[in-house]
Amino acid sequence: MSDKITKPLEISDTRVKAMTTAGLNLIGQALSIYDSDLRLAVSNKRFQEMFGLPDELVEPGADFADTIRFLAEQGEYAPETDIQEIIRSRVEQALAFEPHYIERIRPNGQVISVEGAPLPQGGWVAVYTDITSTKRVETLLRARSEELSDQLLTHAEELSATNRELAATISALEEAKRQLTEIEARTRLTTEMMPAHIAHVGADRRYSYSNRRLSAVMPGRPSDIVGLHIADALGPAVYAKIEPYLERAFAGRNSVFEFAEPQDRRRIRASFTSDGAGGVFILSVDITEETQARVALQQSRRRAMAAQMTSGLAHDFSNLLTIILGMQGKLERMPIPEGAAELVEATKKAARRGGRLLNRIADMTGSRTLRPVATDLHGLLEDLRLLASPSLPRAVGLSVLDNTPDEALMLDPGMLQDALLNLVLNSRDACGPSGQITVSAHAVARTWVEITVGDTGPGFSKEALEKALNPFFTTKGSEGSGLGLPMAYDMAKLAGGDLRLSNTPTGAAVTLRLPYRVAPKISGGLALLVEDNDELRAQFRDMLVELGHTVIEASSVDEACALAADIEGIELVLSDLRLEGAATGLDLVKRLSSDLPCMLMTSLPLSDPLHRAALDHCPVLRKPFTRAHLAALLGSEAE
Repeated sequence: MSDKITKPLEISDTRVKAMTTAGLNLIGQALSIYDSDLRLAVSNKRFQEMFGLPDELVEPGADFADTIRFLAEQGEYAPETDIQEIIRSRVEQALAFEPHYIERIRPNGQVISVEGAPLPQGGWVAVYTDITSTKRVETLLRARSEELSDQLLTHAEELSATNRELAATISALEEAKRQLTEIEARTRLTTEMMPAHIAHVGADRRYSYSNRRLSAVMPGRPSDIVGLHIADALGPAVYAKIEPYLERAFAGRNSVFEFAEPQDRRRIRASFTSDGAGGVFILSVDITEETQARVALQQSRRRAMAAQMTSGLAHDFSNLLTIILGMQGKLERMPIPEGAAELVEATKKAARRGGRLLNRIADMTGSRTLRPVATDLHGLLEDLRLLASPSLPRAVGLSVLDNTPDEALMLDPGMLQDALLNLVLNSRDACGPSGQITVSAHAVARTWVEITVGDTGPGFSKEALEKALNPFFTTKGSEGSGLGLPMAYDMAKLAGGDLRLSNTPTGAAVTLRLPYRVAPKISGGLALLVEDNDELRAQFRDMLVELGHTVIEASSVDEACALAADIEGIELVLSDLRLEGAATGLDLVKRLSSDLPCMLMTSLPLSDPLHRAALDHCPVLRKPFTRAHLAALLGSEAE
């Protein structure tokens, strides 16, 4: 048997209209449909024939009042004779759009029934049926049935009329039911497409309605929950969090609140609204990403405010420290009493320490911008181990437990590595001459990445747990600035995450929680490589080829621009910042199309003006770099 499905033929609107008109004309009853403005929308031939209407009154758009006027002038509504009153009363009845059924005798002796029903879009439809023969049978039955009493005949006639009215009512109810079914289907489809869970629970705490989105908002929960108790659907941990608000809603007090879902640590916003009849409507939304963005924005605003407050003070204090150092230098060269030289040297040391502290404040409150790129977290943690190990005493061990997934994440590797290195060095100071430092990293349900630095030191004091994230708080005396942990906390907040301090059975632990954002996959394409050193160009070409790119090469800005103009399909430009000739890689970026992704590489220090200017236009890769570093940068650009 063939599995081929035949596509239904499409029928034009014109053909559908013609077929509909032909079908209506075959009906033995007269039919008319007027819109909400009482203009004729549809009628059949039987309508014109039954009432002898002229052509202009059966054309779409004909005025209902004009049709009533014509019928009244023909004596259709006798014994009524006031034409204006006839028109007014019929128009008012039509505008009321109420279902009705009537029977009346026309001037020609014909008996008709008129059945009218409103339409959901406005307007109404009327069906006119010739019941003359039915009435004649009823009259004949009355005349010839001597055995039947007048009362029985009357009841039979009333029953017949009632049955006709009942049939009309049933038709109207069936149409209303069909419309309600369609509305319910559309409503359910709409709610099931919403990125939120919408539900209703009754007084027995069981779901009576759900749009089947609970599992999307809280993974691991069931979708089909109608009939389940809310505690069974959500689990005991979540139910314990929401139960006070739920009880408040059952008591008639609505509430909106947020909570952390224990299983995946997602942030959920829930709204409980009483239905006024003993039940509660529930709306739940996953706002994890919104919360991360909100935290990052709040931290940026705090840093901007702190920068405004401290920049002027730092400038003045820097000038004061410069004056103090200069005056102490003069004192050193002057003949001074015995013992004064030590005081001068101590003053200079304090002034220099103040200068270093001002630099740390500038680092913390200055324009540190988070630059997330595709980052190999495995490589970053391995680099951390290599960087931190030489700074540790022989008797202090460092272990790195990497349980993160094998995929690149969007992180700022520089800021993250600085923060982790700072935490490791703090743990070193806490351990003293011997101990163990453990760096462990894992993912939390693809929502967060948690990196914990723990040690076997004495742990945080109660005061430190409360104040360690405050700037300038330190337990190291004059040896500490009190800015290490606040800077790590600042980095986590800028990323939309958090930092937590805790004590463990073996010492202290600092946990960085960062958003889990997967970097886009690298896609190969035609790459333009611009490098004036032949050996380096060959090395970079091999890296690009290994990453799936086809490579064309240039050694100067002019040559690169000529290739870009002649060759179509270039998807990437990787250029050195310093090139042969007067033009630089930054000039190349400015001359190429803004739609063409460009990346620069350089060995110049960050303090170089050209390096800083390049950062305002595109990503810059510091030499030397590995294929993994290039892949991470390319992955971030693919986004």
